[in-house]
Amino acid sequence: MATAENHHVGPALAAVERGHRLFIEKPLATDARESLRVLTAIQDAGVDAVVGYTQRFRRRFLAVKEKIRTGQIGEVTAAVTRAFMNRMVPLATLRRTTERRHLTPMVVSGTHSLDMSLWLMEGLEPVAVYAASSDKVLAEHGTCDATCGVFTLENGAVWSMNISWALPVVWPGAVYGLEIGIVGTRGAIDIEDTHRDLVLASELPQGGGYRPEGFEPGAARHVDFLTSYPPGDLYDGQLWGPMREETTAWLARLHAGLKTPHATAADSHRNLVLTMAMDLSARRGEVVKLPVELDELAG
Repeated sequence: MATAENHHVGPALAAVERGHRLFIEKPLATDARESLRVLTAIQDAGVDAVVGYTQRFRRRFLAVKEKIRTGQIGEVTAAVTRAFMNRMVPLATLRRTTERRHLTPMVVSGTHSLDMSLWLMEGLEPVAVYAASSDKVLAEHGTCDATCGVFTLENGAVWSMNISWALPVVWPGAVYGLEIGIVGTRGAIDIEDTHRDLVLASELPQGGGYRPEGFEPGAARHVDFLTSYPPGDLYDGQLWGPMREETTAWLARLHAGLKTPHATAADSHRNLVLTMAMDLSARRGEVVKLPVELDELAG
């Protein structure tokens, strides 16, 4: 099920009522209370529902997950996550709707890097967050440019979680440039996922990624970090990459009962609440204790 970000609730509830097994584009909702409503309906009905967090199906992250899962770095003590994104993403997202209050860099896009980090550090729950945001570029479009925050985890570890989705339209990354560093008591893992290892430079302008229909960026992009478009890459009319793997794995989940790394509906609801808690902290300029009352996130 894939609709615009603000319109997931109705179709999801209708499908749950009919007992369908679901593959839902994130988020479950853009209101945390509605997200909980969808999650509760899914749990009450006992249907299998997964949510689209495509990065989980990339080989490098699966390899890292296995190393952390088997204790290779010990107990996590600190983590850093940084995401850079071309501003074409918010421009394409925001022009589809006037309901932009909760369409922030964290809720729409930072949720992917947040989900990946928490998936890798599985079992560690955040207990507090302090965040700040800036809005020099995208305020006129109804959102902010960047949000930076620090989470305290239940075991005392600290985690810095940062995203900017306001990089210039000429930025070579089609969408995501991600870095994650996780330090443990017995080791550390450092992930450089900025796609700078595969660079195309051409006299011809490069498209790739998100390009709002009818939008004129004012400058052509002639350099591209290949493979930086999360769904994958086209070859001979077919899409190859993590979205293909994610879809194939879901079909195997449906028809063969295989265990898959898909995000659950509960994961998705947690991700929404945490991204909104970052936004709440940035608005208030103070630490937000977790878990947070969902009504507080609605402001």
